[in-house]
Amino acid sequence: MASPSEAASLGRAAASVNSLSEQEAATSSLSATVAELNQLVTHNDAPENDPQQTATGVYVTVHGHFYQPPRENPYLDAIELQAGAAPFHDWNERIHHECYRPNAFARILNDRGEIVGIVNNYEYLSFNIGPTLMTWLERHDAEVYQRILEADRKSSERLNGHGNAIAQVYNHIIMPLANERDKYTQIRWGKEDFRSRFGRDPEGMWLAETAVDYATLEVLIAEGIKFIVLAPSQAQRCRTIPKDEQPVTQWHEVGGGQIDPTRPYRCYLKPSSVSAGSENGAESLDTQTTDSTPYIDIFFYDGPISRDMGFNDVLSNSHHLAARLGQAIHGDHRPSQLISVATDGETFGHHKGGTEKCLAYAFIEEFPRRSWTVTNFAHYLSLNSPAWEVELKPVTAWSCSHGVSRWEDDCGCGGGGLWNQKWRRPLRVALDWLRDRLSEVYEEAGRRFFRDPWLARDEYIQVIRDRSLENVERFLARHHSHPLAPAEQVDALRLLEMQRHTLLMYTSCGWFFEELSRPEGVQILRYAARAIELAGDIAGVQLEQQFVEMLAFAPSNVEFFKDGAAIYRHLVLTAQISLEQVAAHYAISGLFTAYPQHHRVYCYTTHQQDYQLQRMGSLTLAVGQLQLISEITQESVQLVFAVLHLGGWDFHCCIQPFAGRRAYTQMKEQLFGALQEASAAHVILGMNQYFDGKSFSLRDLFAEERHRIMRLLSQETLMRLDQLYTQVYRDNYGVMMGFHRDELPVPQELQVAAEIALGHRCLTEAKALYHEISDGSSNEGHLGLSHLAELEAIATEANHLRCRLNLPEVKQTLEQLVLRSLWELLQNGASATFEADFQRIERIIALGRQLNLGLEIDRAQELYFNWLQTEQITDLGQLRRLLQLGQMLVVDVSTQLSRLS
Repeated sequence: MASPSEAASLGRAAASVNSLSEQEAATSSLSATVAELNQLVTHNDAPENDPQQTATGVYVTVHGHFYQPPRENPYLDAIELQAGAAPFHDWNERIHHECYRPNAFARILNDRGEIVGIVNNYEYLSFNIGPTLMTWLERHDAEVYQRILEADRKSSERLNGHGNAIAQVYNHIIMPLANERDKYTQIRWGKEDFRSRFGRDPEGMWLAETAVDYATLEVLIAEGIKFIVLAPSQAQRCRTIPKDEQPVTQWHEVGGGQIDPTRPYRCYLKPSSVSAGSENGAESLDTQTTDSTPYIDIFFYDGPISRDMGFNDVLSNSHHLAARLGQAIHGDHRPSQLISVATDGETFGHHKGGTEKCLAYAFIEEFPRRSWTVTNFAHYLSLNSPAWEVELKPVTAWSCSHGVSRWEDDCGCGGGGLWNQKWRRPLRVALDWLRDRLSEVYEEAGRRFFRDPWLARDEYIQVIRDRSLENVERFLARHHSHPLAPAEQVDALRLLEMQRHTLLMYTSCGWFFEELSRPEGVQILRYAARAIELAGDIAGVQLEQQFVEMLAFAPSNVEFFKDGAAIYRHLVLTAQISLEQVAAHYAISGLFTAYPQHHRVYCYTTHQQDYQLQRMGSLTLAVGQLQLISEITQESVQLVFAVLHLGGWDFHCCIQPFAGRRAYTQMKEQLFGALQEASAAHVILGMNQYFDGKSFSLRDLFAEERHRIMRLLSQETLMRLDQLYTQVYRDNYGVMMGFHRDELPVPQELQVAAEIALGHRCLTEAKALYHEISDGSSNEGHLGLSHLAELEAIATEANHLRCRLNLPEVKQTLEQLVLRSLWELLQNGASATFEADFQRIERIIALGRQLNLGLEIDRAQELYFNWLQTEQITDLGQLRRLLQLGQMLVVDVSTQLSRLS
C-alpha cells in the first residue's frame, strides 16, 4: 500500500468533477503510466504486512451493476431507432457514450482542466455487466469491450488471481419467481457467457434486483458460485459461526437493515431451507452445521452510502466520496474491515454526468492517500473467511419492500401518481401459463432431435455466443439423438430459439415501472409472441388466442389501450416480421442500393440468384430471384420479387415463393414488356396476375432503411430549397448587414435563409474535405487546404451574421478528421509533410470552435496520451510542435515542455 508520502508523489489531480476551481494542481510526471501508478498503490515494504496477501487495514470495494435490458427486435437481432435517445440512435448507444466508454478512459484533470492521466475504471471497480449488454458492446465498440476484459485480467494480477468481474443471471430474471429448471438455465448461461469472455470461471454472481430465496441459493451452490451480493435489508439475523470450543452462539436480529456490512457472512443450506413445508427456509437453522453442510458466502453492501451515491452529491467530489466512505470505518481495533458499496454502473456518467472522473481520482489518489486498499469481493473473501453466519428473510429484493411483489402484484413500488399496477398479476399468470405450454411443446418435440432436450437448452448458450455454421453443426452433433437432416436441423434450432425467447420474456424490466405499454413491457410481450410463433411453426399448436384472452385481464392505465390484449394487438402484432417482409425490404431498398450478390440484412443472409432493373421515364421496375437464410435458425427460402417505383413515395412490391425457372422467366418477360408501354397500370396488373395479390409499400420497410430512402427521395426537393434560400440570402445580404449595422433585429425569414444557405455550404465543403483527405495520399501536405479555407470563411461569415448553424454531420466529420489526421501524424513521425499535417489538425480544431460545434476529441486525446507515454522523437523541433498539439488537445504537457526549455 502506498504511504501518504508516496501517494502525494502521484500528484493532486482534479478531485471535483463539477468545479475546476476546486481541483488541485497535478504535480505528477506525465511519463508515469497507469501501470506505474498501480505499482505505487500496491507497494509495501514488508510482505507480511502487504494487504494484498494478509487481511490488514481498511479495504474498499465499489461495485457497479452495469446492465441494460435487451432491446433487440426479436426478428432482426438488432436494436431499431429509438427516438427518445436522440441525438443517438438508441439508448444503448447513448448510455455507452455517457457511461461505458468514459469509464474505460476516465480522465484525471489538473486545475486547468487538462488531462494528466487516463484510467480504466473497470480495473478498480468490482463489476458485473449483463451478458446482453456485453454482446452489444462486443458488436459496437470492440475497443471498450477489450478494455473491460483487460481490466479483469489486470485486477486479477494485482489481487492474487481474483478478477473484478462477477457473473450475472443471464437476462435479469427475478430468480425467486422462476421455476427450478429456469433457475438452472439462467445461472448456467450466465456462467458460460462469463467464461467465454473472461477466460475463467466466475467466483460470484449478481442476482437481478438482488432478488433471492433459499431455493435460488441451492441452485447457486450446486453450480459452484462462491458468493453473492445483497442489500442489508435482506438479512434476518446473524451470529458468529459455532465452533467446537463454542458450539452455541447467540443470534442477533438485524431484519431492519442493521447488519454490519463490513464483513462477509456464510449462509448455510439445511434440510428445511428449501423444503415445501418451510415458509422462510429457517425453521431448523439452529441445528448444528458440519463441514459437509452446503453454504454460500454473502456480502451486504452499505445501504446508506450506496443510496447517497445514487441520489445525493457524494460523487460530486472525490474528497466527499472518501469522507462519506470513511464514516463507515469501525474503531473497534479489528485487524481489517471492508467498506463495500454498490449501485447501478450507469450512475457513473449517465445518471450523474462526469462522475467517472471522481471515481478515477479516488482510486488512484484519494484512497491510497488514506492507506485504503482497493479490492473486490473475491479477493477480500480469500483473505477473510467468514466468521459469521447469516439467515436471510424468506423472499426479498433490494428494490421492493414487499418481497418480490413488484414483479407479480400491485404492491405500489414503481407507481406514479394515480396509476396502478393491477396489470402485473395477470401478466405474470399469462406468461407462466405460456411458459408451461411451451415447455410441453419443447419436451415432446425435442425428443425427436435431442438425446436430452433440457441439457441441450442449458448448453445452447454456446450457440448464442457463436452462431457460425461450424459451431452450430458441432453443437447439434454433440446433442442430436440421430444425424439430423437439414429440415430437422432448422426445427431443432427453432425449438431452442423458442426456449430462448421464453426466458427473455421474463426480463425483470417488463414489470419494474408503472405501465404495461411502456417499451419494457412491450418488449417482453414481443419475446412471448416470437416464442408462440415458433411453437406454431414446429408443432402446429395455436397458443396466441388464449394468451391474448388472458392478457385482457391486465388493465392498462392508458385509456387508448384499456388492457394488455389491446397492447398486444397494437404494439406487438404490428412489429412482427415475416421472411416475405425481409425480401420486400431487400427489393425496395435495392432500387437505391447496388447490393452485391451476397449480402447481410440484419440477421439474414441474402444470395441474389438473378436481378434485372429497368427505368422507363418516371417508372422503375426491378425483378429478381433471392435466397434468404436466417442466421439464427438456418431457415432458408427461395423467393421471387417484383417491385415497381411509380415515382415519389409510391412503391408496389410483390413477393412469392420461387416456382421454377420457366414461370420466373415468363413473369419477367411479361412485366418488362408491360413497362415498355410506359403504363404503370399494365405493370401492376401483370404483377397481380403472377403474385397472390398481397403487396408491400415503403412503410413496410424496416425503420432504418425507410428513413434512409425517405431522405433520398427528399434530396431533389431539398436541393431546390437550398438553392432558393441561397438566392434569397445572396440577394438580401446587404439588407441584413444594414440591420446589423443599426443593431436592429433581422427579419426571421432572412435570418432563416442565411442559416440554411450557410449550413448547406458548410456541409458540402466538409464532405469534400473529408473525401479529399481520405482518398489522397498521407504524404501530400496540401490536401484539403482549399476546402479548409472555404470552411473558415463560412465560419467567419456565420459569426458575423450571428447565425446559429445546426451542423451535426459537420461536427461528426471534423471529429473523424481530427482523429484520422492525428493518427497519421503520429504514425509517420518525421515526414516531409509534418508541418503541413500539423497545421491541418490545428486548423480543424480551431474551425470547430469558430462554428461552435463543441467538437468531442476524446478519442484523439486517448490516442495522443498513449503516444505521450512512449514518445521517442529525437527531432526537438518536431517534439515541441507535437507538445503544442497536446495543449490544443487539452492534455497537460507542461513537464515535457519544461524539459525542452
